Amino acid sequence: MLYIGVDLGTSSVKLLLMDEAGDIKSIVTREYPLYFPKPGWSEQNPEDWYTALVDGIRELTKDCDKAEIDGISFSGQMHGMVILDEKDRVIRPAILWNDGRTQEECDYLNHEIGREKISSYTANMALTGFTAPKLLWVRKHEPENFAKIKKIMLPKDYIAYCLSGVHCTDVSDASGMLLFDVKNKCWSKEMLDICGLKEEQMARIHESFQVVGCLTKEAANVLGLSEKVKVIAGGGDQAVAAVGTGTVGAGMCNVSLGTSGVVFVASQKFAVDDQNALHSFCHADGKYHFMGVMLSAAASNKWWMDEIIGTKEYSKEQQAITKLGENNVYFLPYLMGERTPHNNPNARGTFIGMTMDTTRADMTQAVLEGVAFALRDSFEITKSLGVQIDRIRINGGGAKSPLWCKIIADVLNVKVDKINSEEGPAFGAAILAAVGCGKYASVEEACAKLIKVISTTDQDPKIVELYNKKYEVFKQLYPALKEMFDKMV
Repeated sequence: MLYIGVDLGTSSVKLLLMDEAGDIKSIVTREYPLYFPKPGWSEQNPEDWYTALVDGIRELTKDCDKAEIDGISFSGQMHGMVILDEKDRVIRPAILWNDGRTQEECDYLNHEIGREKISSYTANMALTGFTAPKLLWVRKHEPENFAKIKKIMLPKDYIAYCLSGVHCTDVSDASGMLLFDVKNKCWSKEMLDICGLKEEQMARIHESFQVVGCLTKEAANVLGLSEKVKVIAGGGDQAVAAVGTGTVGAGMCNVSLGTSGVVFVASQKFAVDDQNALHSFCHADGKYHFMGVMLSAAASNKWWMDEIIGTKEYSKEQQAITKLGENNVYFLPYLMGERTPHNNPNARGTFIGMTMDTTRADMTQAVLEGVAFALRDSFEITKSLGVQIDRIRINGGGAKSPLWCKIIADVLNVKVDKINSEEGPAFGAAILAAVGCGKYASVEEACAKLIKVISTTDQDPKIVELYNKKYEVFKQLYPALKEMFDKMV
């Protein structure tokens, strides 16, 4: 049998066709517009997603036996607000995760209602990306649209509705709405009341690997597929990407070293850190996960190489770096502000510790180490919750650098594994489809059979000790500079 994985991103949808053995048969990408009506605003038309999906699936399946296609599932950009009227028509363009218009609403939730109270309802604090502040914004600024709301959905859930006719969501994506009781996996009555909503306006909740329905006759005809094709709930992009890297089961950890940096830790148990520095969400494997996000990971190195040094020869620049743990230059990688653990948009990138004998290689090394130290910030918070992590999986563009993988191994004091797949979210969605169709008994079983470690970078105890001392200095730099960052705005 064949399974379709859909990765509904911010700029494009990637579609992947996988067989029972996990072999990828075809990959297709289709782009769609992104709109910025005002500075700081970010919107898309949900109809554009479905149009791109239909075109992409037709291309994806043109050379296969369509009767072999058993199921389809999704990875989706999180937090986006899709609102439908009583006839299931889209009321207004979707407000996306990277839209910044809701700071006033977040301040209201975190300060007037209270962060501790919001966290007790949802396990998280309010951030501008989340869905609940967007709904408060619509209630205040577009009351006529708010009054029309019959259903509230997330981006990938709108696609699932178009295919199945079912208003559905899953626990991992719902966790990022700030309307969901993560611990108990149900809608939070308290948050719905705060936002002026009723539970019947919310979609039906599923685990990520559960079947929500089958293709409607109309969708099947449009796609050229059978009405027997199952539609599986899917999940939020980070949770499904974690499935695609096999980061499921207790204590499994993945570090994504892309433009931003993500520390994703699977957990069997629910927990919340005291400061809500980490996201505490449900996982696509049926359990929970913690997630820390830094805004400028590989982006920091790209900035340093492209804009400051002026070279594209990244690996050549790293060849001169030979003495790990002995560099006296530090770099704070806050070029776009920072999320975890500081949650401060005013934080700025900073070099400190240069002397007359500081070299170009020292500065390059400081950038790589600064990103690793910032990832460790999230790592340390996770460990404070009782999660023991001995090894991680790593992906993203920065993971192509053996040196950077070695630095991360030593800074975090873990073994760093690379796996046999780089198609995280779309591949993870296809795995969820296979589980939903009964090919595998669980997400963990599927990942164990389909995803293999192909190389491992070990830590060096001597370098680990040197980096432990360096990290103690790094931790003190942001608090010392925070007041100055705020004055620079």
